Formats: sequence, structure tokens, C-alpha cells
Amino acid sequence: MNNIRKKVVTSGLILGLSFSAFTFSFMPNKVIADENKFTNINEDGYISQPSTDWGLYKQDKKVKGIFVTGHSYGHPTKYNELLDLANRTEINSMVIDVKDDGGMLSYKSDVPLAIEAGANEVVIMNDRDFFSKRMKEIIDNDIYPIARIVTFKDKVIGSARPDLAIKNKSGGVWRDNKGNAWLDPYNKDSWEYPIQLAEEAALMGFKEIQFDYVRFPTDGDRGNIDYGQAGKDKSKADAIKEFLDYARERLHDKGVVVSADVFGDIIAVKGDSTIGQQLELLGANTDILSPMVYPSHYGLGFYGVDYPDTKPYEIVNKAMDQAVERLDTIPKEERAKIRPWLQDFSAPWLKSAYGSNYITYGPEQVRAQIKATYDSGLEEWILWNAANRYTEGALEKE
Repeated sequence: MNNIRKKVVTSGLILGLSFSAFTFSFMPNKVIADENKFTNINEDGYISQPSTDWGLYKQDKKVKGIFVTGHSYGHPTKYNELLDLANRTEINSMVIDVKDDGGMLSYKSDVPLAIEAGANEVVIMNDRDFFSKRMKEIIDNDIYPIARIVTFKDKVIGSARPDLAIKNKSGGVWRDNKGNAWLDPYNKDSWEYPIQLAEEAALMGFKEIQFDYVRFPTDGDRGNIDYGQAGKDKSKADAIKEFLDYARERLHDKGVVVSADVFGDIIAVKGDSTIGQQLELLGANTDILSPMVYPSHYGLGFYGVDYPDTKPYEIVNKAMDQAVERLDTIPKEERAKIRPWLQDFSAPWLKSAYGSNYITYGPEQVRAQIKATYDSGLEEWILWNAANRYTEGALEKE
């Protein structure tokens, strides 16, 4: 991490809280603030923010990040391990779960639907003040905090509020092959919950909101889904585009930028995909686009590579070159920045298909992906490991 960084507070004003004034100085395409400290945590567990008039936060930081689950964030040993890793290496950002893919929240929320639907009954950290104290520590350590919010996959809200969920052809709540309900992206009423969680996360001190699962379902009996008239009148890609456009409008008012996670293979797919992720539409309606270009997730022969997981540099470089080329058609001032998710894990499920070609991942494979990203003209990346066990040998030292 850089030893000297400019801080800017990025949260808006919600829930009737009032804050003192703060002055921003503006430069083209970014907002820079004088050095400031997050000092007060109020009784609701929010970091007291020194402004009521938010300019859009665009820190001139080249993100080199890691994913952090709510459980890791709340665990004393694991949290300190990850914080120490960041302080020893080039890591300067953490993508922290606010809502995971099971619908579980990392802290008790004041969002009305979370309370109504029982999402607050089982949370990872009951003490929101504790969550905020850790947020202050992260910011004090010059780490850029990103809130990950799983968007439309939500068995908690989908079950409690069937009117917001994707329906089956019998009129009941449709569920995927793991029994998960999904919020209906065509239903604008379903947008409010993830957006309100995002606004609350901004007040908690996050500087960026990352929407994951911002798409339609991929698994399960999709032939039994009934989207009603909306599914006939509008494409899936337009529905997702409109959600992100609206979310960005709301969240820019809170001073935070918006990123979206997308499947890596949509880079090679033209037109509307079956899940609503179309590269150019997404690239024009987010601030940052994060394709999940894990080599293990590409089929045999993809990009002309027999065994994609064995060629991490080639896969990531080809994907990023193609993404850059496609997004170059969007005017620069409207174009999302590309920040890929990279693979920091081995894929044992490939052993049967790969045979003797199967490899495990270590420093060489992880660093190859980072190099591939740079060689495509990009400057940012995030590492994914579901267990938050990262390969320090792949990272440059601080």
C-alpha cells in the first residue's frame, strides 16, 4: 500500500442523522479531500461522517484487493491475518460481504425490509458498533473498503416476500436447484432492498458498493419460470441495465461509486445473454466492471486453450484484451473501469476432465494472472478465495 493516501468520506445522510460540514477540493474526474479521521461511532454503530453535501467519491487509487467474508471480518484471528497481509504486501483494498449469497447480513440492519423479513434474526455480527470499529481500523490502515452485496439471489427476502420473488408457472416462488429464491429483476419494487442496504453500507464507511449476482438465475428449472408480461416487454439485459443505472443514481448521491461482478464468459458473448449481462450495457452503467475471469471456469478449448486452468496468463490476457476492445466503443467519460476478479484457488473438480494435465495453483499461477491484467493495459485486480486463504508469495511486498 502507499504510505500516504488522501481520504475522502463517502457516505450519505440517511436515517435522520446529522453531521458537521466538510470541504472538498475538486479535480477533473475525481474528488480529493483533506486528510481526515473517522473518530466518532454513534449509538447506532455508524461512523459519524463530517459532511451532508456529498460529492461523488473517486479516489485515484489502483485497487489491488482481496475478498473477505463477513465471518472472516468478524473473527479476531482471521481478520488480523488479513490486515497483516495487507500491511506486508501490495494489497490495498478489501471487498467485504455485507449480504452474502445465502441472504445473510454481516450486521444488524436498519433497513425496514430486513427487519420485517427476519433477515436480522441471524447475522454474523450482532454488534454493529464492533463492525464499525473494524471499519475505522481498516481505513486508518489505508485500506479501501468495498461492500459486496449479493443482489437478486436472496432466499430470505424471496421467501418472506413472494411478491418480490421470481415466480414459477403455478404462481408460487420459483427456486433454483439449491432451493434458493431469487428477487425478480423485472420488478422494480425488488430493487429497493439491495439499494437500501447499499445506502446503509455507505453510511457505515464503505467507499464503493459492489453488486454481485446482479443477474437472472442460471441454475435450476428455468423453463418453469414465469416473468409475466414484463418478461415479454423487456429483455433481461435491459432490466439489469436499468437496475444498475438507478442504483448508481441513488448511490452517487451518497458519495460512493458502483461496481458490478459479471461472468467472465460474457466477454466473448455478443448481444443479450440468458442472464441479463451484456458487456456494453453494463460497461456504460457502472463505474467499475469486475469480470470473474477465473481460468478454472472456462470450458475445454475456450479461447483456443485446450486446458484453460493450466494457462492462467493466456486466459486472463485474452479475456481482458477482448473486454478492453469491446468497451472502447463506449465514450471514455461514460465507460466503466475494468477491474477483474482473479483466481487464487485450485480447482480439484477439474481432475477428472484434465487427467494428467491438472495443476494446483500457487504463486506462479496467481502472479501470471496479475501480469496478464497489466499486459492488457489495466491497473487493478481483486483476488478471490472463498476461504480467504491468499497466496502471499504471489504478491509484491510493501
